Formats: sequence, C-alpha cells, structure tokens
Amino acid sequence: MPNIASVLKDEILRLARKEVRTATEGLKKASAAYRSDIAGLKRQVAALEKQLARGEKKRAAASEQAEPSGAAAPIRFSAKRLARQREKLGLSAADMGLLLGVSAQTVYNWEAEKSRPRATQLAAIAALRGIGKRQVKARLEAQATPAE
Repeated sequence: MPNIASVLKDEILRLARKEVRTATEGLKKASAAYRSDIAGLKRQVAALEKQLARGEKKRAAASEQAEPSGAAAPIRFSAKRLARQREKLGLSAADMGLLLGVSAQTVYNWEAEKSRPRATQLAAIAALRGIGKRQVKARLEAQATPAE
C-alpha cells in the first residue's frame, strides 16, 4: 500500500506539469508564428536586395551608355597600348601621370590592369595618342614652369 506522502507528491507533480503545459502552449504557438513571420521577412529582404542590385546594374549601364553619347565613338582602352605609348614617348609613369592629371601609381595600376581609367581620363589618354616627343616635352615644361 502506497504511502500517502508519495501519492500526494505524485498528484502535485501531475497538476504542476498540466499547468506548465497550458502556460507554455500559448508561448509555443506564438514562437512558431514569430518564426514564420521572420522567415517571411527574410525572404522579402532577399527579394528587395535582388531588386536593388538589378536596379543598380541598370542604372550603371544607363550611365555608361549616357557618357559616350557626346562622342562619335567610344574610347577604347588597352593597358598594353598605354604602356607602349608611354615607352614610345620616353616618359616615366610620373611624367605620364602629370600629363594626364593623375598620380604615377594610378598609371602603374592602369598598366597592370588593376584598375581602369574614368571617362574623363580616357579622353586625356586619347588626346595624348596623336602627339610626339617634342610636344610632350613642351607640355611638361609648360606645366613645370607655373609651379615654380
């Protein structure tokens, strides 16, 4: 025959479990609803980020198309051609940068294909294509004179 204390203890445990279950049932339902809401929001954020990336690509493509519209033909750039032109003119990267309005490191980066010149810089490079060593020397001297 069971002891009255053990029966009472078992009954108290049963009732406590029942109360805890009813109290946590609402929390479980709310937690599941929150999880599904969070998952939906994550999907929505991912979709918006994709849409933003597509919009930025379209905007970049539109701005690239808008820049060369003033010129008859787009200016092509080749790192090897820039290096050959610099060597042909007998210029250091610093002198070439001075003529183009950029630093020597920028010229090195262009030649190493680590970066590409902007549209305004491409126009300056294209302007240097048709000149010779004497004209380059004259331009460098003209730029050096006002600085002194």
